[in-house]
Amino acid sequence: MSYERPFEGVRVIDLSQGIAGPYCAMLLAQWGADVIKVEPPDGDWARILGPRYGDHTAFSIAGNLGKRSIAIDLKQAAGRTVLKRLVGGATIFIQGFRPGVIGRLGFDFEAVSALAPGVIYLSISGYGQSGPLREKPAMDPILQAYTGFMANNRDTFGTPQRAGPIIVDMTTALYAYQAVSAALYARRDDPRPRHIDASLMSGAANLQSVRMMSTDLEQREPQPGFTPGGVFPCHESHIQILVQREKNWHDLCDILGLPDLKADPRFDGNAARAGNIDALTALLCQALSAKTAQEWSFALTEAGIQNEPVLDYLQFLSEPQVAETQLVSRLPQPEVPRPVAIVNPPGLPPLQAGEARAVAPVIGGQSRAILGEAGLSTAEIDALIQQGIVHEREIGAAGSQTG
Repeated sequence: MSYERPFEGVRVIDLSQGIAGPYCAMLLAQWGADVIKVEPPDGDWARILGPRYGDHTAFSIAGNLGKRSIAIDLKQAAGRTVLKRLVGGATIFIQGFRPGVIGRLGFDFEAVSALAPGVIYLSISGYGQSGPLREKPAMDPILQAYTGFMANNRDTFGTPQRAGPIIVDMTTALYAYQAVSAALYARRDDPRPRHIDASLMSGAANLQSVRMMSTDLEQREPQPGFTPGGVFPCHESHIQILVQREKNWHDLCDILGLPDLKADPRFDGNAARAGNIDALTALLCQALSAKTAQEWSFALTEAGIQNEPVLDYLQFLSEPQVAETQLVSRLPQPEVPRPVAIVNPPGLPPLQAGEARAVAPVIGGQSRAILGEAGLSTAEIDALIQQGIVHEREIGAAGSQTG
């Protein structure tokens, strides 16, 4: 065990698909766990989300770095028998089926606990394991709508909008990871099995807890905290500005060439500015349109006013700050035509090409090795593959593939 690999010796059986469960399991792999990705012969459905490169998409790479993959047909009894062999040595079991499905397969909490005493069992679902919506399918955008996020993210016409990044999935993955990590710590002194229920609904609600709490207390949408604050159009660009103190407001007026606004009673104090937000925004937009966001940013930063030009992903990835902090590693992946920009998880050394934790497996890339570790003979493994119960693909070095 070490700070870089505290979960070494922990074996994870990951049946989850998509991104919330897989990303949680990926983090466990990054911190040293042996994560076995169990997926259908045609792969986790994250492998077909967006542009596909062989067995991979951006979703499947992000969710499976550092794992090993075995592809099993769990619709067949023989496939479920194989999975039981694997579960026997598990410390953690992760599944993301709709409530009830995993029980019909024979791998609910009670069944897995019997096979792997003391197991930490994580269930990922849309709405949770109980309640009237428990069986309703739901992905990230649906939970953005259901939990109030979209109502708090309206465009200039007042239409609720989803956030493009999969914030609900990623948040749920992080909350699930911290719950599993805490359970692993407690497991040193408590041998009982543990069932953790993490839903997209709970992840989305926790993400918004402060704003949700404020709305409930006031029984209305929270009023602006700092005014002016938001995204403003500049010449051929946009900038995010946040005025936190009255001095920032006065400095902003001087920088924009609007010194008269400092004495205007409509804008005297944060509450007054919030009450006259439309008039204020019109004046600011007109002034900001004279220069680019980058030009304004220099002056605003010098005055201590929080700001950043609005960047797209390609611009952000080319930023000197990103390079200096080693935030991103560009890594080759099997069947992907160019190195992938992978964001390094906080607290760990940057990912390096050639490391096991820096490669996402293809479908069934380690099926044979995993079955061998479970005690199956070469003849038994060959028979499972020939019968279509287990799918096998072999990968060579990162960025190449055979089979």
